[in-house]
Amino acid sequence: MKAHIGDRIVVEGTRLGQERRVGIVTTVEHEDGSPPYEVRWLSDGRTTLFFPGPETHVENRPVDG
Repeated sequence: MKAHIGDRIVVEGTRLGQERRVGIVTTVEHEDGSPPYEVRWLSDGRTTLFFPGPETHVENRPVDG
């Protein structure tokens, strides 16, 4: 998985009733875009260090043109 600052991280619920979590990448620890990432979660505004699992995908931010 590769991400850049401003990309959205989406974590799908893995159990019945578990909601999807969405956050914005605020810091990328490695130059190649590999994890971990600092993510600001949209649901509560908290920022956490995040190590993505198989239920996670990245939505790349739009490129300014």
